[in-house]
Amino acid sequence: MLMYPHIDPIAVRLGPLAIHWYGITYLVAFGLFYFLATRRLRHPQFAAVTQPAPWSRRDIEDMLFWGVVGVIVGGRLGFCLFYKPEFYAAHPLQVFAIWEGGMSFHGGMLGVIGAMILWAHRRGRPWLQVTDLVAPCVPLGLASGRVGNFINGELWGRFAPPDLPWGMVFPQSGSMLPRHPSQIYQFLLEGVLLFVLLWLYARRPRQTGQVSGAFLVGYGVLRFIAEYFREPDAYLGLLSLGLSMGQWLCVPMVLAGIALWAWASRRPAA
Repeated sequence: MLMYPHIDPIAVRLGPLAIHWYGITYLVAFGLFYFLATRRLRHPQFAAVTQPAPWSRRDIEDMLFWGVVGVIVGGRLGFCLFYKPEFYAAHPLQVFAIWEGGMSFHGGMLGVIGAMILWAHRRGRPWLQVTDLVAPCVPLGLASGRVGNFINGELWGRFAPPDLPWGMVFPQSGSMLPRHPSQIYQFLLEGVLLFVLLWLYARRPRQTGQVSGAFLVGYGVLRFIAEYFREPDAYLGLLSLGLSMGQWLCVPMVLAGIALWAWASRRPAA
C-alpha cells in the first residue's frame, strides 16, 4: 500500500504570481501536439497534399490556437452542461469561474471538433482531413493532463483490494483505505497506449475519416474501462446500469466512431 506523496500543486511562486503544475501540464500538452503534428505532416497522405495548398508549419500553429480556444470553451461548457446543469442554470455567472476548476474531456473534444470544422472551412480543407491529422497527436496531451490530475490529488480511484501492491491512500478523499490510482491508469490507457496504437495505425495511408473514427472508438473504449476504477463524482454517483457519467458519455462517442470508420471504409479511394 502506497501513500499519496502530497505534491505541492504550485510549481513556482514569483511574488504574488503562482504557477501551477496543472497549468504547466496544459502547456506540455500543447507543445506535444505541435511537435507531433509537424511530424505528422511528413506522413505520405499529408506530404502529398497540394490543394488548396500544401500543409505547412504555419497551419499547425494556426490550428493549435483554434484548438486551445476549443478546449477551453468546450471543456468548460461541457462540464457545466453534463455534470452540474442545475447549479449553473441557477448561477450562470459561475460558468466563467474557470479558476475554480471544472473541465470535461468530452466537452473539450466537441469544442475542438467545432474549432477544426471552422478552421477547415476558412482554409478550404476537408474537415475530416484536418481531424485525421489532429487525432493521433492528441493522446499524449491527454496523458500530460492526467499527470496534472495526479499532482493535484484529484479524480482518485475507487477502493482497491488491501493486498494490491500499488493501491494508494488519498487522505484528501476522506478515507485512509487504499484506492486505485486511476489517474495513472488513465495516463497509461487513454494516453500512452492510445497514442502508440493510433500513431502506428495512422502512419499508413487510410481513407479520409478512418483515423478520426479510430480515435473516437479507441478513446471511448479505453476511457469506459478506466472509469470502472475511478471514483464517480460525489454529486452524481453511479447512474443507470451502474455506469458513471463518463461511461455514458463514451457510449455515443464509440458509436459515432464506428459509424464514421465504416462510412469512410466504404468511400472510393482518393
